Amino acid sequence: MKNKLHILIVEDEPLMRISIADALKHEGYQVTDTNSGNEGLRLVQGGNYDAVITDLRLPGIDGMNILKASKQYSPSTQVIMITAYATVSTAIEAMKEGAYDYLTKPFSMEELLLMLKRILTFKELEEENLYLKEQIKGRYKEIIGRSEKIQAIFEQIDIISGTDTTALIYGESGTGKELVAQAIHYKSHRKDGKLIKVHCGALPETLLEAELFGYEKGSFTGALKQKKGRFELAHKGTIFLDEIGDISPTVQMKLLRVVQERQFERVGGTETIDIDVRIICATRKDLKQEVQKGNFREDLYYRLNVIPITIPSLRERKEDILPLIEHFLKKFSNEMKRPLKGLSPKARELLLKYPYPGNVRELENAIERAMAMGRGEEIQPLDLPEEIRSIEDTTDTESTGREEYASLKKAVEGFERAYISRTLKQANGNKTRAAEILGISRKTLWEKCKQFGGPS
Repeated sequence: MKNKLHILIVEDEPLMRISIADALKHEGYQVTDTNSGNEGLRLVQGGNYDAVITDLRLPGIDGMNILKASKQYSPSTQVIMITAYATVSTAIEAMKEGAYDYLTKPFSMEELLLMLKRILTFKELEEENLYLKEQIKGRYKEIIGRSEKIQAIFEQIDIISGTDTTALIYGESGTGKELVAQAIHYKSHRKDGKLIKVHCGALPETLLEAELFGYEKGSFTGALKQKKGRFELAHKGTIFLDEIGDISPTVQMKLLRVVQERQFERVGGTETIDIDVRIICATRKDLKQEVQKGNFREDLYYRLNVIPITIPSLRERKEDILPLIEHFLKKFSNEMKRPLKGLSPKARELLLKYPYPGNVRELENAIERAMAMGRGEEIQPLDLPEEIRSIEDTTDTESTGREEYASLKKAVEGFERAYISRTLKQANGNKTRAAEILGISRKTLWEKCKQFGGPS
C-alpha cells in the first residue's frame, strides 16, 4: 500500500484549515482542502479519499451530510469530525453513523496526526487481509465484487474446484459466466491442462458437432484431413460449453453419452475415443423450463445440473458497481495511457442508477467508451452512452407520479430493446457484427429481435 494518505479537509475557519493542511503536508500527506460544505460534498462524491477531516458545523451543507455522502460513495473512507464542546453529543451520533473518531476544539495537532497514523495502520492491515483472503479463496483479478452474493460465488468456486463434478453456471448475458468457469479450472488439479472454450450458440448444428467431436478425412465435403474435436483437445483438462441451452436434440444426444461415459466417435469415424475431462457448462436460459417445453433432454439436464451456480445480475448487486467502475477506470487508463482523476458526481450518479441489462459487460463497454470519448480530467455525463444518460429522464418521469411504475422486468426489457436497436444501427444492420458487439450469439440476437417485434 502507498505509505501516505490522500486527505480532504472541510473547514470554514481559515486559520484552522490552513494550520491542519500545513501540518499534514509537512508529514507528507496529499491534501485537498475547502472552506465550503457544498464544495466538500461535491469533492466527496467525485473523489476517492482515504480520510476526510470535516467540521461538524459548516455553512450550508454540514459535516453530518459529508459523512453520509462519504459512506455512500466510498465506504472505506475514514471520516474524522471536528466539533466544539457544545456539540460533542452530535459528534457521538456521527460515530454511530460511521465516523472514525472526533476531535473537540481546541485540540493538539499531535492528537490529529496520531489519529491519522492509526487510520494508515488500519488501512494497511485491511489491504493485507484482503490480499490474503484473495489468495486463500483463489479470487482472480477479473472477478470483481464485495457483495455477499459475489462472496458466495467465491465460496462455491472454492468447493467446486476441489472436485471433478460437472458444473452448470446460470446467468444473464454479460454476468461473467466464463470468468467463473476459468476460476474453477485454474484452482483445480487440472490447472496445468488446457481450458477449451466452445460457444455452442454461435455454431449451427453440423458445425458444432464437428467442432466438439472432430471428424475423419472425407467424412463430408471439405473434410480434407482428420481433425481432432474440442473434447479431445481438452483431455486431462477442462471443457467449457457456453450457452448449452442452444444446442440441438441431435447434439444433446451425443453429448449425453460423453457426459455419462467419457467416450465418443469422431464424425465419420468408428474408433471409440476415451477422454479424461472436466465439463463445465453455462446458460442464460432456465433449463428446467426448457425441459418442460420439450426443448432440452431431461436426462442430459440432470447429468449437467449436478452442481448449479447462479451468477446474480449486476442490478441485483448494486454495491459492486463502484468497485467495478474503479477496476475498469484503472484498466483502460493503463491501456490508453491516459491519466484520469475519476468521475464527475453526475456521471457517477447516472452509472449507479442505470439497471444494466447487459450486466458487467455493458458497464465495461460504457467505461471504455467514456475513456475513449472524454477529453477532460473527469468522465462527464456526455461521455457516457445515450442509454445511460437517458436514465435521468426516466427517473424524472417516474418521480412525477403521473405514470405508473413499470415492473423491473418491463423496465429492463425497455432498456434492452433500446440498447439492441442502437447497436444494430451502429453495425449498419449487420446482425453478425451487432451480436459480436453485444457479446451474444446471432441466434440469441434473432430471438431478441423477434421478441421485441423488430426485424428478424
